[in-house]
Amino acid sequence: MTTALRSAASSGAPSSGSGGRPSAVTARDLARATATRQRRGARFKLWAGTVCTALVVLPVALARVLPLPGADAQDLSERRLPPLSDGHLFGTDQLGRDLLSRVLHGGQVSLTVGILAVLVSGVIGIAAGAAAGFFGGWADTVVSRLLEAQLALPLLMMLLLVVALFGPSVTVITCVIAVAQWPEVARLTRSLVLVEREKPYVAAARVLGLRGWSVLGRHVIPNVVRPASLVVLLLLAQAVLLESALSFLGAGPQRPFATWGRIISDGQDYITTSWWLVTLPGLVIALLVVGVNLIGDGLRDRTRTARLPRGVRAPRTSRGARAGKGV
Repeated sequence: MTTALRSAASSGAPSSGSGGRPSAVTARDLARATATRQRRGARFKLWAGTVCTALVVLPVALARVLPLPGADAQDLSERRLPPLSDGHLFGTDQLGRDLLSRVLHGGQVSLTVGILAVLVSGVIGIAAGAAAGFFGGWADTVVSRLLEAQLALPLLMMLLLVVALFGPSVTVITCVIAVAQWPEVARLTRSLVLVEREKPYVAAARVLGLRGWSVLGRHVIPNVVRPASLVVLLLLAQAVLLESALSFLGAGPQRPFATWGRIISDGQDYITTSWWLVTLPGLVIALLVVGVNLIGDGLRDRTRTARLPRGVRAPRTSRGARAGKGV
C-alpha cells in the first residue's frame, strides 16, 4: 500500500527534466549575474585599495610641508612618549624623536626605492620576455636559463650577498631589487607574447613587409603591456617589503636615511615597554601592502570582466519582453 502511494506521488510530481516546467533562469542570466558580481567586487577592491594606499602615500609625499618636528630632532627629556601625546601623534622613540615624522620621512626613501625598482624590473622583464616569446630560438633559451638560474637561488640571501659586495647605497639596493623581480614580469610577458604572435594581425604585419622587431615593438608589446603592468603594480608591495627587510637586517640605506625597516630595527629592543616603536611602522607597511594588492586584484578582476563573451553582457530586454516572460 505504502509502495503504491509513493509510486503514484512520484509519478504525479513535476520533474525538472524535459517533462517539467523549464527554468526561467537561463545560462545567459547566470553569466550576466556573475559578471555583475565580479564588477562590484572589482569596484570595491579598487575603492578600498585606493583608500588604504592614499592614507600612506599622501602623508609621505607631503611630509616636508606638514607641521611636524624634524625627523632627526632629539629631545632626551621626551623619550618614549606614548602615542597621542602632546605634539606627538605617534609618540616618540628612545632618543625623543617624533615617530610620525620619522615614519613619513622614512617612507619617502622606502617608496622611492620600491617605485624605481619596479619600474626598472618592468622594463627589463617586458623586454626580455617579449624577445624570448616572439623570436624563440637562442633568445628564448638564454632568457629561460637566466630565469631558472635566478629562481633557483634564495632571494634574500642573494640580495644580502650583492649588497655586501657593492655597499648598501640607495642605487645599489634599487638595482638589486629590480634584478630580483624581473623574472616574474618576464615569465608572464613571454607567455602572453607566445599567444599574441599566433594571431592574424601578426601574420598580416609580416606580409606587409615589417621586420620582426617592428612587429614586436609596434603591435605585440602594446597588447601585452596592460596585463604585464598589473604584475608590476603587485610587485611594488614586494619591493617595499624587500627594502624594509634589508633595512631591518642592517643592509639597507645607511644613516642619515630613516627607512621603515631601520625604524623597526631600532625599536625592537623596547617592544615590551614601548610597543608603538615597532607596531605603528609595521601597521603603515601593512596598510600600504594591502592597499597595493587590493588595487592590483581589482584591476585584474576588471580586466577579466571586460574580456567576457559578448553574450554575457547582452542588451537589456524591453518591458514587453519582461512582461511576456513573467506570463
